[in-house]
Amino acid sequence: MSPRRIKPKKDRKKVLTKSRPCRFCSDDKLYLDYKNPRLLGEFITERGKLVSRRNTGNCRFHQSRVVESINRARQLAILPYTITHAVRD
Repeated sequence: MSPRRIKPKKDRKKVLTKSRPCRFCSDDKLYLDYKNPRLLGEFITERGKLVSRRNTGNCRFHQSRVVESINRARQLAILPYTITHAVRD
């Protein structure tokens, strides 16, 4: 097999993404707390993984607070670690 050819940098296409404003920075009334599972659930996928900063649009400061709040809620069994740990009705 022949080696894979890589295009020169000048021929590569740049992917431009539009940055979203942080929802916590723009709205002062929105309060991040580990006791609010409805808000924290927006930052977790269906399988229980954390959603990245790139996808949520949070700034670095608030994304670290989101992760901290999710971990606290998981420790107190407010949020599940995975879908197999979720409480079924």
